[in-house]
Amino acid sequence: MEERETLKSGTTTVGIVCQDGIVLAADKRATAGNFIANKKAKKLFEITDNMVITTAGSVSDVQLLLKLIKAEIKLKFLRTNRESNVKETANLLAGMIYANIRKLSLIPGISHFILGGKDKFGFHVYDLFADGSLQDCDEFISSGSGSVMAYGVLDTLYKKDITVKQGVELAVKAVNAALQRDTATGEGIDVMTITKDGVKTVLEKELKTTL
Repeated sequence: MEERETLKSGTTTVGIVCQDGIVLAADKRATAGNFIANKKAKKLFEITDNMVITTAGSVSDVQLLLKLIKAEIKLKFLRTNRESNVKETANLLAGMIYANIRKLSLIPGISHFILGGKDKFGFHVYDLFADGSLQDCDEFISSGSGSVMAYGVLDTLYKKDITVKQGVELAVKAVNAALQRDTATGEGIDVMTITKDGVKTVLEKELKTTL
């Protein structure tokens, strides 16, 4: 992988717990310092039919960890003939992040994930911080350089009984707030939902900034 791929960072991602599902959203900009390295970066990934993950941090580390967690989920199914639930997947990935950030490297292996999914126990959102710590979220979470702006919107507008439809609108508002103020956030918004019907992409919007 080229060095510039390794250096890409900067983002805004959001996870929202709703009464009937989960909403996950992210912007499309990837940066290397002050340079916009990619205007169509994908930051939402479906890792199973019922789980989606958002990514922030060094792209090379994020890509590697995504490949590893997908492979481990498949291997576990082959060994046990049982689908991994969301908590098991979150704990496994948290261990991978912990090991990754502590390995000796000239480039810090910084990666921050939000994992959303459903299983027989219900809907779940987990915050997997860059140090490998794990937190079960019962309302909302945001990661990346634009999360400060996103939290201002989420703290103000989130309600406990929010529906997925309302959650999508709130996620767009939260990411849009970061688009307005955070230079590492931009180019557009992607939104995915997880409901009783599974994973669905509900918005893929690009923002044109060229005059």
